[in-house]
Amino acid sequence: MADEEDSLDRLGQYALRYVKPGHTIGLGTGRAASAFIRALGASNIKVRGVPTSGLAEDLGRSVGIPIVTLAEAEKIDIDFDGADEVDSRLNLIKGYGGALVREKIVAASSRRFIVLVGAEKLVPKLGHRGSLPVEVVPFGLALVTKKIKALGMKPRLREKDGNEFVTDNGNLILDCGLKPLANPARLERELHAIPGVVGTGLFLGMADTVLIAEKSGKIAVRKR
Repeated sequence: MADEEDSLDRLGQYALRYVKPGHTIGLGTGRAASAFIRALGASNIKVRGVPTSGLAEDLGRSVGIPIVTLAEAEKIDIDFDGADEVDSRLNLIKGYGGALVREKIVAASSRRFIVLVGAEKLVPKLGHRGSLPVEVVPFGLALVTKKIKALGMKPRLREKDGNEFVTDNGNLILDCGLKPLANPARLERELHAIPGVVGTGLFLGMADTVLIAEKSGKIAVRKR
C-alpha cells in the first residue's frame, strides 16, 4: 500500500508540468486525483479549481486552492482525474468512487482531459474488472434495474455503511456486473435510452492524455 501511495504521489507531481499559472483546473475524485490535488496545493501555482465532488472540493480548499463553480469558471483549461479502467484506445470506465456524472460534466467542459492511473488500471477491453457504475434517479430505480437486467447485466444497488449510497446529485448508483465489452458505444446508447438513467461510467473518446505510473517508477504517457 505504501508503494502504491508513493507511486500516486509521483504521478501527481509529474502532472504538474501540464499546469500553468492562471489556469482553471478540473479537480477529480479518487486516490490518483487526490494525489494530484495535494501536489497542486503544495506547488503554490496560482490556479482555480472546479471540483467534481464534495470530497474534491474539501481537499482542494484544505490545500489552499481557490474553488469556483462550473458556471463561475466559464471555461476549464485542463481536467485531471483518475480512472478505474483504461483500454488501448484511451476509453475509460470511471465511477467506482461515485462521482461519475459530475466527473463527466467537468471533463466535457474542459479543453483538455488528462487521466492519471496506475498500470494496474490498463485493461484489454472495458469491463475487464466486471463492473460498470450507472447513476439512477431514485424514482426510476425499479424500472432501470429491470431494463439493465434485460441487457444481460447484473445490477446491484451500491451501499455504504449499511445504507444506500447517495451521490452528490441525490441519486443512487447501480454497480452492473458485466463481461468485457465488445461494443461499449452501443451499451452506452442502450443505457441512456432507459428513463431514469442519469449517466454511466463509460467515458468514450474523452481522454486526451493518460499518465501511467509504472511499477518501475517511471511515468508513461499515452496520447489519443
